Amino acid sequence: MIYPQFDPTLSQRRTFLKQGGLSLGALALGSLLKEDQLRADVPKGKPSKPGFAGLPHFPPKVKRVIFLCMAGGPSHLETFDYKPKLEELDGKPFPASLTKGQPIAQLQGAALKCQRPLTKFKKYGKNGQVISDYLPWTAKLADDICIVRSMVTEQINHDPAHTFMNTGTAISGRPSMGSWINYGLGTENSNLPGFVVMTSVGGRNPQPIASRQWDSGFLPSQYQGVEFNSSGEPVYYVKNPKGVSDSQQKNLVNFVNKLSAHQNKKFLNPEIDARISAYETAFKMQASVPELMDLSDEPQDMLDFYGAKPGDGSFASNCLLARRLAERGVRFIHLYHRGWDHHGGLEKYMKICCGLTDRPTYALLTDLKRRGMLKDTLVIWGGEFGRTPMFQGKGGAGRDHHIKGFSMWLAGGGIQGGTTYGATDELGYNSVDNIMHVRDLHATMLHLLGIDHNRFSVKFQGLDMRLTGVEGAEVAHGVLS
Repeated sequence: MIYPQFDPTLSQRRTFLKQGGLSLGALALGSLLKEDQLRADVPKGKPSKPGFAGLPHFPPKVKRVIFLCMAGGPSHLETFDYKPKLEELDGKPFPASLTKGQPIAQLQGAALKCQRPLTKFKKYGKNGQVISDYLPWTAKLADDICIVRSMVTEQINHDPAHTFMNTGTAISGRPSMGSWINYGLGTENSNLPGFVVMTSVGGRNPQPIASRQWDSGFLPSQYQGVEFNSSGEPVYYVKNPKGVSDSQQKNLVNFVNKLSAHQNKKFLNPEIDARISAYETAFKMQASVPELMDLSDEPQDMLDFYGAKPGDGSFASNCLLARRLAERGVRFIHLYHRGWDHHGGLEKYMKICCGLTDRPTYALLTDLKRRGMLKDTLVIWGGEFGRTPMFQGKGGAGRDHHIKGFSMWLAGGGIQGGTTYGATDELGYNSVDNIMHVRDLHATMLHLLGIDHNRFSVKFQGLDMRLTGVEGAEVAHGVLS
């Protein structure tokens, strides 16, 4: 860990008074740095604004990622993974051989019974992609998306599962995938953060998403995600205080940064440079963010296409903002829709959640495609895990958390649309074919961005840390075009 060396002359009163003006001027900055210095080693080899030296490793297929997270865990058995066998065994005991010794969230120790699919499925597109009736708008995208039916993860409860999906480990405090990508490749717009997060709510039990899910961990703090609000003040603490003009604020930021830079000639702490950069970006955001969030320049037919109402905080409005962020060069855009935790009332809440997200998702992909942007954008849709093939009845038929097999889909540059990758067993319990671990998803995402995940590491606590860990990850070449 890198600490500033203690200067014994500071114990002398005259020396303290001599340097007091500078030291007190840097006091606020020091308090911000304290937590960062205690929690992590500062990575060596500070990347420049455009990105880390040597990246990308090879020509990328995409420039950016839009991750559509259905937070709570959508049921693969009511979206993309039709299982006729569950129809046949509906209400009968679930085979104990499959569940023995396996982690189950809330059904542990209960009598397990098979539950049929609670909707109908049809085939769509040139290759007959199987998609449920809950997703009529996604069905129109059948030839654009690659459905992955063989996802697996390692955490059975929401918060650790989100942590695993976002960072590749259940250990809190590690960098999120958006921070890794922002750190490695930088942003194309210095007036906006390279990693932006937006959330919406609607459905059953919308559990909170902790801000540490988009933290930069041991990477410099300038690469953490910035949460944008689609209603109210777009970004907290960026707007000028009352009575402070833009020119006064600019002078203050410049003066504080000069003090910090002067002090850093002695300490040589890269985290101070990161904070200086963050202050500069925050000032630039005072002009760029209001323009971004002002949808008055969007024609009414575009708002109607998404189903967006400016300022309503909906997933639809966030999808439209995601397109605007992508246009402006933001590298990683993460949308969370909270409400997919369907332990009961699954039919009711699937209609609500799909009603709020299905059409906007279609609109986003279609809009990107029309603008020629889908070819260099990777779009990912899915949750932190899936749902059990077994019945759970909290307020009507539902399903518990499930990690052994679930579905996601990918679309955009380098992805083979109109295809299905992997499979679960006949009951939708275990992934059995072309299994894609969360770390494999990360490796594939990095590959499309031109990064070899095995060669992208940062030294931390004596280890070469990677988003994909040391356990082993593989690029899923079967989803690539």
